[in-house]
Amino acid sequence: MDWWVNSVFMSAIAICGALVLDALFGEPKKWHPLIGFGNVVYWLEEKINTPASRDTLKSKIKGSVAWLLVIFPFVGGVFWVASWVSGSSSLWGFFFQAVILYLCIGQKSLLEHASWIHQPLQAGDLAEAREKVGWIVSRETEQMSEYQITSAAIESVLENGNDAVFGTLFWFVLLGAPGAVLFRLTNTLDAMWGYKNDRFNSFGFIAAKADDVMGYLPAKATAVSYAILGNTKQAMECWKAQAQACSSPNGGPVMTSGAGSLNIRIGGPAMYHGKMHNKIHMGSGELAKPEDIPRACRLVVRTSLLWCGALILLGLVMLDWNTLLSGANL
Repeated sequence: MDWWVNSVFMSAIAICGALVLDALFGEPKKWHPLIGFGNVVYWLEEKINTPASRDTLKSKIKGSVAWLLVIFPFVGGVFWVASWVSGSSSLWGFFFQAVILYLCIGQKSLLEHASWIHQPLQAGDLAEAREKVGWIVSRETEQMSEYQITSAAIESVLENGNDAVFGTLFWFVLLGAPGAVLFRLTNTLDAMWGYKNDRFNSFGFIAAKADDVMGYLPAKATAVSYAILGNTKQAMECWKAQAQACSSPNGGPVMTSGAGSLNIRIGGPAMYHGKMHNKIHMGSGELAKPEDIPRACRLVVRTSLLWCGALILLGLVMLDWNTLLSGANL
Protein backbone atom coordinates (compact mmCIF):
# COMPACT_ATOMS: atom_id res chain seq x y z
CA MET A 1 0.00 0.00 0.00
CA ASP A 2 2.84 2.42 0.87
CA TRP A 3 4.42 1.79 -2.53
CA TRP A 4 1.13 2.47 -4.36
CA VAL A 5 0.48 5.70 -2.43
CA ASN A 6 4.00 6.92 -3.17
CA SER A 7 3.61 5.92 -6.82
CA VAL A 8 0.41 7.95 -7.21
CA PHE A 9 1.99 11.00 -5.60
CA MET A 10 5.18 10.72 -7.63
CA SER A 11 3.18 10.30 -10.83
CA ALA A 12 1.15 13.42 -10.05
CA ILE A 13 4.26 15.47 -9.26
CA ALA A 14 6.10 14.16 -12.33
CA ILE A 15 3.12 15.01 -14.55
CA CYS A 16 2.94 18.53 -13.11
CA GLY A 17 6.69 18.92 -13.60
CA ALA A 18 6.55 17.65 -17.19
CA LEU A 19 3.67 19.99 -18.04
CA VAL A 20 5.59 22.93 -16.54
CA LEU A 21 8.67 22.02 -18.61
CA ASP A 22 6.50 21.75 -21.70
CA ALA A 23 4.86 25.12 -21.00
CA LEU A 24 8.26 26.78 -20.51
CA PHE A 25 10.28 25.19 -23.30
CA GLY A 26 7.89 23.36 -25.63
CA GLU A 27 9.24 20.57 -27.81
CA PRO A 28 13.00 20.74 -28.51
CA LYS A 29 13.34 21.96 -32.08
CA LYS A 30 16.65 20.39 -33.12
CA TRP A 31 17.31 17.38 -30.92
CA HIS A 32 13.90 15.92 -30.14
CA PRO A 33 14.21 12.10 -29.89
CA LEU A 34 11.07 11.66 -32.01
CA ILE A 35 12.94 13.19 -34.96
CA GLY A 36 15.60 10.49 -34.74
CA PHE A 37 12.92 7.85 -34.24
CA GLY A 38 11.07 9.10 -37.31
CA ASN A 39 14.23 8.91 -39.40
CA VAL A 40 14.80 5.30 -38.33
CA VAL A 41 11.18 4.42 -39.09
CA TYR A 42 11.31 6.05 -42.52
CA TRP A 43 14.59 4.31 -43.42
CA LEU A 44 13.38 0.88 -42.28
CA GLU A 45 10.06 1.13 -44.11
CA GLU A 46 11.78 2.11 -47.36
CA LYS A 47 14.11 -0.88 -47.08
CA ILE A 48 11.55 -3.61 -46.42
CA ASN A 49 8.19 -2.36 -47.72
CA THR A 50 9.06 -2.74 -51.39
CA PRO A 51 6.34 -2.69 -54.07
CA ALA A 52 7.08 -6.32 -54.94
CA SER A 53 6.28 -7.48 -51.39
CA ARG A 54 2.98 -5.71 -50.81
CA ASP A 55 0.71 -8.74 -51.00
CA THR A 56 -1.53 -8.78 -47.97
CA LEU A 57 -0.14 -11.52 -45.70
CA LYS A 58 3.56 -11.02 -46.44
CA SER A 59 3.27 -7.27 -46.03
CA LYS A 60 1.40 -7.63 -42.72
CA ILE A 61 4.13 -9.93 -41.39
CA LYS A 62 6.82 -7.47 -42.45
CA GLY A 63 4.92 -4.61 -40.86
CA SER A 64 4.55 -6.54 -37.62
CA VAL A 65 8.26 -7.36 -37.46
CA ALA A 66 9.16 -3.77 -38.32
CA TRP A 67 6.86 -2.50 -35.55
CA LEU A 68 8.59 -4.70 -32.99
CA LEU A 69 12.05 -3.76 -34.26
CA VAL A 70 11.52 -0.02 -33.88
CA ILE A 71 9.37 -0.01 -30.73
CA PHE A 72 10.98 -2.34 -28.25
CA PRO A 73 14.65 -1.24 -28.40
CA PHE A 74 13.57 2.30 -27.47
CA VAL A 75 11.08 1.20 -24.80
CA GLY A 76 13.49 -1.39 -23.43
CA GLY A 77 16.27 1.18 -23.27
CA VAL A 78 14.11 3.61 -21.32
CA PHE A 79 13.03 0.81 -18.96
CA TRP A 80 16.64 -0.20 -18.32
CA VAL A 81 17.86 3.36 -17.70
CA ALA A 82 14.84 4.16 -15.50
CA SER A 83 15.48 1.04 -13.41
CA TRP A 84 19.19 1.79 -13.09
CA VAL A 85 18.72 5.46 -12.19
CA SER A 86 15.90 4.76 -9.74
CA GLY A 87 18.00 2.05 -8.10
CA SER A 88 20.84 4.52 -7.62
CA SER A 89 18.73 7.42 -6.35
CA SER A 90 14.97 7.81 -6.03
CA LEU A 91 15.34 11.57 -6.58
CA TRP A 92 17.28 11.16 -9.83
CA GLY A 93 14.83 8.46 -10.84
CA PHE A 94 11.99 10.92 -10.38
CA PHE A 95 13.78 13.57 -12.47
CA PHE A 96 14.47 11.04 -15.23
CA GLN A 97 10.81 10.00 -15.33
CA ALA A 98 9.66 13.64 -15.47
CA VAL A 99 12.08 14.55 -18.27
CA ILE A 100 11.11 11.51 -20.35
CA LEU A 101 7.44 12.40 -19.90
CA TYR A 102 8.18 15.99 -20.93
CA LEU A 103 9.77 14.71 -24.14
CA CYS A 104 6.72 12.53 -24.83
CA ILE A 105 4.01 15.19 -24.51
CA GLY A 106 3.34 18.02 -26.93
CA GLN A 107 0.73 20.28 -25.36
CA LYS A 108 2.51 23.59 -26.01
CA SER A 109 3.24 22.63 -29.62
CA LEU A 110 -0.42 21.71 -30.12
CA LEU A 111 -1.59 25.04 -28.70
CA GLU A 112 0.95 26.97 -30.77
CA HIS A 113 -0.17 25.33 -34.01
CA ALA A 114 -3.78 26.15 -33.19
CA SER A 115 -2.79 29.77 -32.54
CA TRP A 116 -0.98 29.98 -35.88
CA ILE A 117 -4.25 29.03 -37.58
CA HIS A 118 -6.45 31.24 -35.42
CA GLN A 119 -4.47 34.45 -35.98
CA PRO A 120 -4.81 34.64 -39.80
CA LEU A 121 -8.45 33.57 -39.53
CA GLN A 122 -9.10 36.50 -37.21
CA ALA A 123 -7.33 38.77 -39.70
CA GLY A 124 -9.39 37.40 -42.61
CA ASP A 125 -6.32 35.91 -44.32
CA LEU A 126 -7.72 32.58 -45.53
CA ALA A 127 -4.69 31.83 -47.71
CA GLU A 128 -2.31 31.83 -44.74
CA ALA A 129 -4.83 29.99 -42.56
CA ARG A 130 -5.12 27.26 -45.22
CA GLU A 131 -1.34 26.95 -45.31
CA LYS A 132 -1.05 26.70 -41.52
CA VAL A 133 -3.88 24.18 -41.11
CA GLY A 134 -2.18 22.07 -43.77
CA TRP A 135 0.70 21.58 -41.33
CA ILE A 136 -1.45 19.55 -38.94
CA VAL A 137 -4.08 17.78 -41.09
CA SER A 138 -3.80 15.33 -43.98
CA ARG A 139 -6.88 16.58 -45.86
CA GLU A 140 -6.57 18.93 -48.84
CA THR A 141 -6.70 22.56 -47.74
CA GLU A 142 -6.44 24.62 -50.95
CA GLN A 143 -10.17 25.31 -51.29
CA MET A 144 -11.17 25.30 -47.62
CA SER A 145 -13.74 27.82 -46.38
CA GLU A 146 -13.38 29.66 -43.09
CA TYR A 147 -15.61 27.12 -41.38
CA GLN A 148 -13.69 24.15 -42.80
CA ILE A 149 -10.37 25.60 -41.61
CA THR A 150 -11.84 26.29 -38.19
CA SER A 151 -13.35 22.83 -37.93
CA ALA A 152 -10.13 21.12 -38.99
CA ALA A 153 -8.19 23.07 -36.37
CA ILE A 154 -10.64 22.23 -33.58
CA GLU A 155 -10.83 18.57 -34.60
CA SER A 156 -7.03 18.43 -34.47
CA VAL A 157 -6.86 20.14 -31.07
CA LEU A 158 -9.44 17.82 -29.53
CA GLU A 159 -8.09 14.60 -31.03
CA ASN A 160 -4.42 15.42 -30.54
CA GLY A 161 -5.19 16.44 -26.98
CA ASN A 162 -5.63 12.72 -26.48
CA ASP A 163 -2.83 11.58 -28.80
CA ALA A 164 -0.13 14.07 -27.75
CA VAL A 165 -1.06 14.66 -24.12
CA PHE A 166 -3.63 12.57 -22.29
CA GLY A 167 -2.89 9.18 -23.80
CA THR A 168 0.74 9.66 -22.82
CA LEU A 169 -0.22 10.73 -19.29
CA PHE A 170 -2.56 7.74 -18.96
CA TRP A 171 0.14 5.22 -19.79
CA PHE A 172 2.69 7.07 -17.67
CA VAL A 173 0.44 6.64 -14.63
CA LEU A 174 0.11 2.91 -15.37
CA LEU A 175 3.65 2.02 -16.48
CA GLY A 176 5.87 5.01 -15.79
CA ALA A 177 8.26 6.44 -18.37
CA PRO A 178 8.39 3.21 -20.45
CA GLY A 179 4.60 3.32 -20.77
CA ALA A 180 4.67 6.94 -21.92
CA VAL A 181 7.34 6.13 -24.51
CA LEU A 182 5.47 3.03 -25.69
CA PHE A 183 2.28 5.00 -26.26
CA ARG A 184 3.94 7.97 -27.97
CA LEU A 185 5.99 5.78 -30.32
CA THR A 186 2.96 3.63 -31.11
CA ASN A 187 0.99 6.77 -31.93
CA THR A 188 3.85 8.09 -34.07
CA LEU A 189 4.05 4.84 -36.03
CA ASP A 190 0.32 4.99 -36.67
CA ALA A 191 0.77 8.53 -38.00
CA MET A 192 3.54 7.34 -40.34
CA TRP A 193 2.32 3.87 -41.35
CA GLY A 194 -1.41 3.85 -40.60
CA TYR A 195 -2.63 5.11 -43.97
CA LYS A 196 -5.28 3.20 -45.92
CA ASN A 197 -3.54 3.22 -49.29
CA ASP A 198 -1.67 0.71 -51.47
CA ARG A 199 1.65 1.37 -49.76
CA PHE A 200 0.54 1.05 -46.14
CA ASN A 201 -2.83 -0.73 -46.07
CA SER A 202 -1.22 -4.08 -45.23
CA PHE A 203 2.22 -3.02 -44.01
CA GLY A 204 0.76 -0.52 -41.53
CA PHE A 205 -2.07 -2.78 -40.36
CA ILE A 206 -0.42 -3.72 -37.04
CA ALA A 207 0.75 -0.15 -36.43
CA ALA A 208 -2.82 1.11 -36.81
CA LYS A 209 -4.34 -1.66 -34.67
CA ALA A 210 -1.75 -1.23 -31.92
CA ASP A 211 -2.58 2.47 -31.75
CA ASP A 212 -6.30 1.67 -31.59
CA VAL A 213 -5.72 -0.74 -28.69
CA MET A 214 -3.40 1.51 -26.70
CA GLY A 215 -5.56 4.56 -27.30
CA TYR A 216 -8.88 2.93 -26.39
CA LEU A 217 -8.96 3.58 -22.63
CA PRO A 218 -7.21 6.99 -22.77
CA ALA A 219 -9.71 8.16 -25.39
CA LYS A 220 -12.62 7.22 -23.16
CA ALA A 221 -11.01 8.98 -20.19
CA THR A 222 -10.34 12.07 -22.32
CA ALA A 223 -13.90 12.12 -23.64
CA VAL A 224 -15.28 11.91 -20.09
CA SER A 225 -12.94 14.71 -19.00
CA TYR A 226 -14.02 16.95 -21.87
CA ALA A 227 -17.64 16.30 -20.93
CA ILE A 228 -17.10 17.12 -17.25
CA LEU A 229 -15.52 20.48 -18.09
CA GLY A 230 -18.30 21.82 -20.31
CA ASN A 231 -21.87 21.03 -21.29
CA THR A 232 -21.80 17.57 -19.74
CA LYS A 233 -25.25 16.35 -20.78
CA GLN A 234 -24.84 17.48 -24.37
CA ALA A 235 -21.32 16.08 -24.60
CA MET A 236 -22.45 12.64 -23.46
CA GLU A 237 -25.42 12.68 -25.83
CA CYS A 238 -23.21 13.61 -28.80
CA TRP A 239 -20.70 10.93 -27.85
CA LYS A 240 -23.41 8.27 -27.64
CA ALA A 241 -25.17 9.28 -30.86
CA GLN A 242 -22.27 10.24 -33.13
CA ALA A 243 -19.02 8.51 -32.15
CA GLN A 244 -19.73 5.20 -33.88
CA ALA A 245 -20.23 6.98 -37.20
CA CYS A 246 -16.69 8.40 -37.07
CA SER A 247 -13.90 6.65 -38.97
CA SER A 248 -11.56 6.66 -35.95
CA PRO A 249 -12.61 4.42 -33.04
CA ASN A 250 -10.69 6.59 -30.58
CA GLY A 251 -10.98 9.98 -32.26
CA GLY A 252 -14.77 9.64 -32.46
CA PRO A 253 -15.50 9.73 -28.71
CA VAL A 254 -12.93 12.47 -28.12
CA MET A 255 -14.14 14.81 -30.88
CA THR A 256 -17.87 14.26 -30.41
CA SER A 257 -17.63 14.75 -26.65
CA GLY A 258 -15.36 17.78 -27.03
CA ALA A 259 -17.61 19.46 -29.59
CA GLY A 260 -20.69 18.77 -27.49
CA SER A 261 -18.96 20.12 -24.41
CA LEU A 262 -18.11 23.34 -26.27
CA ASN A 263 -21.68 23.58 -27.67
CA ILE A 264 -20.46 23.76 -31.29
CA ARG A 265 -20.67 21.66 -34.45
CA ILE A 266 -17.56 20.56 -36.32
CA GLY A 267 -16.82 18.12 -39.14
CA GLY A 268 -18.62 17.62 -42.41
CA PRO A 269 -17.35 16.69 -45.91
CA ALA A 270 -13.58 16.90 -46.45
CA MET A 271 -11.28 16.23 -49.38
CA TYR A 272 -8.56 13.58 -48.99
CA HIS A 273 -6.17 12.76 -51.83
CA GLY A 274 -8.58 13.98 -54.48
CA LYS A 275 -11.62 12.16 -53.06
CA MET A 276 -14.47 13.74 -51.10
CA HIS A 277 -15.20 11.99 -47.80
CA ASN A 278 -18.64 12.60 -46.33
CA LYS A 279 -17.66 12.88 -42.69
CA ILE A 280 -20.47 13.47 -40.23
CA HIS A 281 -21.01 16.67 -38.30
CA MET A 282 -20.02 16.26 -34.66
CA GLY A 283 -21.32 18.10 -31.63
CA SER A 284 -24.40 20.27 -31.33
CA GLY A 285 -25.22 23.94 -31.66
CA GLU A 286 -23.94 26.48 -34.17
CA LEU A 287 -21.16 25.77 -36.65
CA ALA A 288 -17.75 26.46 -35.14
CA LYS A 289 -16.31 29.96 -35.57
CA PRO A 290 -12.65 31.06 -35.42
CA GLU A 291 -13.09 32.27 -31.83
CA ASP A 292 -13.93 28.69 -30.84
CA ILE A 293 -10.34 27.57 -31.55
CA PRO A 294 -8.98 29.18 -28.35
CA ARG A 295 -11.95 27.69 -26.46
CA ALA A 296 -10.90 24.21 -27.62
CA CYS A 297 -7.33 24.96 -26.52
CA ARG A 298 -8.51 26.05 -23.09
CA LEU A 299 -10.51 22.82 -22.79
CA VAL A 300 -7.30 20.82 -23.35
CA VAL A 301 -5.39 22.87 -20.75
CA ARG A 302 -8.19 22.55 -18.20
CA THR A 303 -8.26 18.80 -18.78
CA SER A 304 -4.53 18.63 -17.99
CA LEU A 305 -5.17 20.48 -14.73
CA LEU A 306 -8.11 18.20 -13.96
CA TRP A 307 -5.97 15.09 -14.36
CA CYS A 308 -3.20 16.50 -12.16
CA GLY A 309 -5.70 17.53 -9.50
CA ALA A 310 -7.46 14.17 -9.61
CA LEU A 311 -4.18 12.29 -9.13
CA ILE A 312 -3.14 14.50 -6.21
CA LEU A 313 -6.57 14.08 -4.61
CA LEU A 314 -6.41 10.32 -5.10
CA GLY A 315 -3.01 10.26 -3.44
CA LEU A 316 -4.27 12.27 -0.46
CA VAL A 317 -7.29 10.00 -0.01
CA MET A 318 -5.09 6.91 -0.18
CA LEU A 319 -2.61 8.47 2.23
CA ASP A 320 -5.37 9.11 4.77
CA TRP A 321 -6.68 5.58 4.32
CA ASN A 322 -3.18 4.12 4.64
CA THR A 323 -2.57 6.15 7.81
CA LEU A 324 -5.87 4.91 9.22
CA LEU A 325 -4.96 1.29 8.48
CA SER A 326 -1.50 1.73 10.01
CA GLY A 327 -3.05 3.17 13.16
CA ALA A 328 -5.49 0.30 13.39
CA ASN A 329 -2.64 -2.22 13.24
CA LEU A 330 -0.79 -0.66 16.18
